[in-house]
Amino acid sequence: MKPTIALTIGDPNGIGPEIAVKAAAKLAREGGPGIVLVGDQFVVRHYAELCAKDFVVRPFDGAPAESGCLRLLAVEALPSDAFSPGTPLAAGGRATVDYVAAAIRFMNDGHATAIVACPHSETNVNAAGIRFSGYPSLLAQLKNVPEDEVFLMLVGGGLRIVHVTLHERLRAALGRITSELVERATRTADAALRRLNIMQPRIGLFGINPHAGEGGLFGDDDEEITVPAVQRLQASGLNVEGPLGADLMLGRRDFDAFVAMYHDQGHIPVKLLAGRNSAAMSIGSGLMFASVGHGSAFDIAGRGVAEPEAVLRSIQLLGGASHFEDAAAS
Repeated sequence: MKPTIALTIGDPNGIGPEIAVKAAAKLAREGGPGIVLVGDQFVVRHYAELCAKDFVVRPFDGAPAESGCLRLLAVEALPSDAFSPGTPLAAGGRATVDYVAAAIRFMNDGHATAIVACPHSETNVNAAGIRFSGYPSLLAQLKNVPEDEVFLMLVGGGLRIVHVTLHERLRAALGRITSELVERATRTADAALRRLNIMQPRIGLFGINPHAGEGGLFGDDDEEITVPAVQRLQASGLNVEGPLGADLMLGRRDFDAFVAMYHDQGHIPVKLLAGRNSAAMSIGSGLMFASVGHGSAFDIAGRGVAEPEAVLRSIQLLGGASHFEDAAAS
């Protein structure tokens, strides 16, 4: 049986609903995994008329997908007068969160095996009065899991990179990195890879400082933080190597994943190699959850020109372990 994936439309005033509809229609035509769109009905119908005229939108009723239909879990979250493609609004940020919460309930009820989320706007969500620093922190809140137990794994360009810290001031991120947090991120990465049928993961850890400190020449942070974490991980049987300088380690291809210490250390190589086609998997919440690796692109929202490739790769990432290698290699 094909998996069913709940696809949330992201910020309704960005490109999220457009690329969600395009991706759902493409997969329906090609016989891909079952997709249930999650968002405001009037928004989804607007983009179906714009981008998928040969499909009808039908509310999800538990029945299998039918030819020519886009299934929808309707969520009344966005006031109709706040639907303004290309305009960043707090109402769009609040709706983004409501869609994810609805998708989680949908999954908990047994209707979906995974969730894929279209792009959000951190600015708009925070403007709505909701503390938000990305989908991993939101999942932690919605699942009542400590935020430092949910991590981001960015996938693309042949790389999988898990981030110990993410969207925060760099000085604060560096101050928050502990040996225990590095160890937790690495164990979470190992578990996620096994769930994706990589049964003997090999993981490389980046150093905090250039050259992983060069034996103390560039600081003792790695000697105090990353080295003890690696020693404990190795002692427990995990196949882990490091810390090494990120520039050196990224030149190797014998790792299934890397662990980066902060946002840019992990994002830059993936974005450089994969462009806008990266996928972002949130790991540690207990959910199979992925999102696109790009933003809401308000500058082109509503014009019908946005490409759904990153959504398709995110769906491929979660749609079955056999697809994982293809998604990571692209």
